[in-house]
Amino acid sequence: MKKGQSVSGRHRRLFWRRMFIHFGIALGTLGFSLIVGIWGYQYYEHLPLRDAFLNAAMLLGGMGPVKTNLSEQGKVFAGLYALYCGLVVIAVAGLLLAPGVHHLMHHVNWDDPHE
Repeated sequence: MKKGQSVSGRHRRLFWRRMFIHFGIALGTLGFSLIVGIWGYQYYEHLPLRDAFLNAAMLLGGMGPVKTNLSEQGKVFAGLYALYCGLVVIAVAGLLLAPGVHHLMHHVNWDDPHE
């Protein structure tokens, strides 16, 4: 086995390890965000669990809320939750793309010259 092949295999193993770690963090972030949204819709709008899940999931997915006739407190929560969801989508996209970009940098030998 050539030296270059073992380095390539090492990079591939590290890539998949990073992908699984980042995927787990992204999944945890989405799950936590969904739970916060469900709690908020249940607390402020007194929605049943399925309706609260639907509204939170639609906002987190970027589609917008299903129930639009909200109370004043519900409007504030929905607005803040929508802003939060926008940031979560950007963060999760970055988390999922980072290992691939890092692997691509190794593939084209775009390493740090100081290493």
